[in-house]
Amino acid sequence: MSKSSSSLTGYVGTYTKGDSVGIYRFSLDTEQPGIKDVQVAAKLGNPTYLTISEDNRYLYSVIKDGESGGVAAYSISGETGELTYLNSQLTEGASPCHVSVDNENNHVVTANYHKGTVELYEVNSENGMVAPASSTIQHEGSGPNKERQEKPHVHYSGFTPDGKYIAVIDLGIDKLITYANNGGVLEEVSCLSLTPGSGPRHLEFHPNGKHAYLMTELSSEVITLSYDSESGTFEEIQSLSTIPADFTENNQGSAIHVTTDGRFVYVSNRGHNSIAVFSVNQESGELTFIEHTSTEGDWPRDFELDPSERFVVASNQESGNLVLYTRDETTGKLTLIQSDISVPFPVCVKFLND
Repeated sequence: MSKSSSSLTGYVGTYTKGDSVGIYRFSLDTEQPGIKDVQVAAKLGNPTYLTISEDNRYLYSVIKDGESGGVAAYSISGETGELTYLNSQLTEGASPCHVSVDNENNHVVTANYHKGTVELYEVNSENGMVAPASSTIQHEGSGPNKERQEKPHVHYSGFTPDGKYIAVIDLGIDKLITYANNGGVLEEVSCLSLTPGSGPRHLEFHPNGKHAYLMTELSSEVITLSYDSESGTFEEIQSLSTIPADFTENNQGSAIHVTTDGRFVYVSNRGHNSIAVFSVNQESGELTFIEHTSTEGDWPRDFELDPSERFVVASNQESGNLVLYTRDETTGKLTLIQSDISVPFPVCVKFLND
């Protein structure tokens, strides 16, 4: 499968249970829209979240290996998209649930839900390999939800667009904490307390760098935030439900993505099994609800826009299928194309950059 203008390479991270064996690779045909050529890209334990370096040379995955967990590094073939294992760094205990890499491919940061920790790793710029963690932060505290917030549960850690800070979300203690990387050591810069019991999960920035959008898991809300790049602080502007008011069954908010033109925000709902679409006020950053689109399956853990942003691929964890939509760039609305692409226990979807 050679990369061409009409063929995009994507990867799917999974839970390795049932028939799943690791990371899967697929091709998205953008001329005759469809997903094809799904195949195993790498065999490893529970690669539930992936991230790809800005230059498309390396893929980093969370990994579980026996009673240990950590991060694994792979090189990416520019011609085929094939993955070649480079190295991994493991520590005893549960594996992380999220991983990010900075734009210069100098550092990788992970979030560990079960441990309640954040870990920072240095990357060898010459070969993409990951060094042992240079800094580990252990969160403390709990939240009002006794089942889900009995202790810290770090669910997201990512680099701010200015590259100055690392934003960390802790579902267990309802906090968004900003850290600075001071010579390989994480140091807290600011902390925003969110609504108790909301269970914040994932964050994504508006391209203007002044706003960010946070998805909560327990309260199923999307929160609009202002971001001050000088101080690394966030402030809450708006909060909207991501599910219909009359939906009373179990729902857990999951992924969130913002278009590169900053006009639309998309979030996924597990339980309601939908992607909610919001338009963005370019002055205030506030959102307006547009529509819900069915994910044609059960428990949409993640979704991703392709590099052209003409398409969206969603992953239904429990029904084991990927779903392909076209995206109207004017209205933001999604139209179903394909819903029968089988991948066992899919969690995370990532594309090679353009």
